[in-house]
Amino acid sequence: MADPATQAEYREAYDTWQKHLAGLHGVFLEGTRLDPVRLKGLLNRESRAKRRYDRARLRLLGIEEEDLTDDEEDGDEAW
Repeated sequence: MADPATQAEYREAYDTWQKHLAGLHGVFLEGTRLDPVRLKGLLNRESRAKRRYDRARLRLLGIEEEDLTDDEEDGDEAW
């Protein structure tokens, strides 16, 4: 089992990503309108939050990012 700090990091990253993803769903699925500057900001925030969540998830699973570097350079997906 992961240590409490890793668990907390994962939960925070997941919650933040879900918040930004819900904002995107509002725009793309529910018709919420945003001006272009705000939409770009929302897209950037969601993208950064997803990357942070992905890194936290890998740490929670005990997978080191270096383990994936070789696969990513070859163009192979880890999953």
